[in-house]
Amino acid sequence: MALPTEIHLTLPDWVPAFVANTPCEPTDEGRMAYVLELGKHQVARGTGGPFSAAVFDLDSNEVVAVGVNRVVPTHASIAHAEIMALTLAQQALGVHRLPDTCGLYSSTEPCAQCLGAVPWSGVGRLVCSACAADAEAIGFDEGAKPEDWPAQLEARGIRVVRHLLAERGAALLTSYGGARY
Repeated sequence: MALPTEIHLTLPDWVPAFVANTPCEPTDEGRMAYVLELGKHQVARGTGGPFSAAVFDLDSNEVVAVGVNRVVPTHASIAHAEIMALTLAQQALGVHRLPDTCGLYSSTEPCAQCLGAVPWSGVGRLVCSACAADAEAIGFDEGAKPEDWPAQLEARGIRVVRHLLAERGAALLTSYGGARY
């Protein structure tokens, strides 16, 4: 076996059309509705787990990048929706640290891995829909996180909004029908 020398992570081929054809209202609720719609498309098409995220420029409301869960199709445990969105946003802007005018919107609270990536990413805002317990209820392991993780992010200057459109976020997870990894 040859030693791998590159990482190849991709979004599903339907994502560019979704981004081009799906409007987004310039509010927290509008941005979260956009992310949850992205997740609905992910589940309906069967292209990965029921998680979705997007990085927005909060000044312009521009979608900088989106992400959906790609763990199984890419054989990469790091390919969570938040990691995909953050990485693609950094690549799109040509930076390793996003401006704090960027916000990460996620269909579910971050797991332990994604929580660690948030402060290093540079975003100034994290907005979540479903809670970790909703993901765990369908079989996902969210990992160990400090109970006061929102306060820890806030102490680092990252504004945290939780449970936005939470019923819709939980319904997205439930529509997936259980963890398949």
